[in-house]
Amino acid sequence: MPDLPTPLDAAEAALFSECWDAVLSYADLCTSGSAAAAQLATEAFTHGIHQARAADATAKNAGRRTLRLPRIPLLLTAVRSAAAAWEAHGQGHRLDPDLRLWLNSDKAARYTGPPLHRPLALRGLRDMQEPDAALLWLAEVESLPLPDVARRLGLDPAAAAEELAQVRALFRDRCHRNHLDTPMKAECRSYARLLDAVTRSPNAGAPDDLSRHLATCVECAEAAACLRLHGGGLPSALAGGVIGWGGLAYLERRRRAADAGLSGGRVYGRADTGLAQGGTARPRIGRTGILVAAVIVSALALGASLMQFGDSGGGAAASDDATDGRPVAGEAPSLPAADSPSAADSSSSASSSSSTSRPTGAKSEVKSSDPDTEPQGKSSSTVEETRKAGRPTKAASYCQVKYEIVNEWPDGFQATVTVTSEKSLDNWRIGWTFRDGQQISQMWDASVTQSGARVTAAAADYNKQVAADGTFAFGFLSTWHDENTTPYGFTLNGGKCTTTG
Repeated sequence: MPDLPTPLDAAEAALFSECWDAVLSYADLCTSGSAAAAQLATEAFTHGIHQARAADATAKNAGRRTLRLPRIPLLLTAVRSAAAAWEAHGQGHRLDPDLRLWLNSDKAARYTGPPLHRPLALRGLRDMQEPDAALLWLAEVESLPLPDVARRLGLDPAAAAEELAQVRALFRDRCHRNHLDTPMKAECRSYARLLDAVTRSPNAGAPDDLSRHLATCVECAEAAACLRLHGGGLPSALAGGVIGWGGLAYLERRRRAADAGLSGGRVYGRADTGLAQGGTARPRIGRTGILVAAVIVSALALGASLMQFGDSGGGAAASDDATDGRPVAGEAPSLPAADSPSAADSSSSASSSSSTSRPTGAKSEVKSSDPDTEPQGKSSSTVEETRKAGRPTKAASYCQVKYEIVNEWPDGFQATVTVTSEKSLDNWRIGWTFRDGQQISQMWDASVTQSGARVTAAAADYNKQVAADGTFAFGFLSTWHDENTTPYGFTLNGGKCTTTG
């Protein structure tokens, strides 16, 4: 399996990070297992990047820009080509069975056959200038919010909607020209002008004879989908026409990722940054409410300890809850504090790590003990005296971390780390400690340093700033052997974090 290409500069490194998630997502659809998906994605990504670099060098030497697909759809077509090469060289058993049937059909031949017979969306997108095609693809297929698309492409966010409307019209014009240039049957040619007129207006209905023709002619039905900009069918036309097999499934995956605030391996704080328009803002709990909840929980814990007087086990449990100084884990964000974290956070971190999402078939469970756990056992009277004195009983964490294993194979895995910070950040560094000797081989949306079991991930240039109560994420590939349990000791800029499932 070839190594991933090395970025030439910081701009290309950011581009690689944004493209890799899309390539791996489609490769996962095309294969029968996560290990095969990682290998197919790596081969396709390497070949596609080399192909794009060669085209850039040719265009530079010729002194002109060449028309081609933007980077993400170019790499997705490279996945399709790599899958076809697997099928041709005896590795087809590693592919999805339905994809194998498609690769050996006439449908697949359209994507590599004579240019004038290729799908209309593929030809129309290729005939556009690359920045315009990239804007259309990111907004329609990747389902990214327009402010995010504008940031990636260096556009004015205020004018992005108007520019997208112009690009849609340009795509329609390119598809219309290509449709007229396509060798057609006489019946299809007779409907070409009518099809153009019907698809221009959102209120125009297709005549019965045209409707019957579209129901039986694949090429004219594809043309209608590309020419009709209203009705919400453009993303499906683009995904199906450019990617081919699995295009609609890929589109659905990207929509779900965008709805969850995920894109290119990152999570954006929708309520604070405005990048996820139309999303429901996350409710916030005021500091006064948190303090009131902490006092109530402490009082309840004290009452429980008094009722169970003489039962050392129950008293210790109640004392720990009172010492925690906040509601049960997951109910409300914790208060920032200046003191050092106590043992209660360590035990909370270890227990919540055990509930972190794991893929089906994982070989190991999270260890119940945390090497960082300190001795516990404050008495309820001590807690009560401290509470009455008005002093905080502990230093509460101001960040929450979700560690999730996305894919796992015999000697490696892919994971995502999602962090929510109560405070606004101008920069961030996330640290944690592996339990079982895992070694990170690649990371996106952050730079990584690893010393033994301890890992530190630092922000990239484009995601350093985080709003208060904002969320960000990064992902990585790593090796593992024997066991692959959840790491512990997560910190944000040196302050301890709690983990959530």
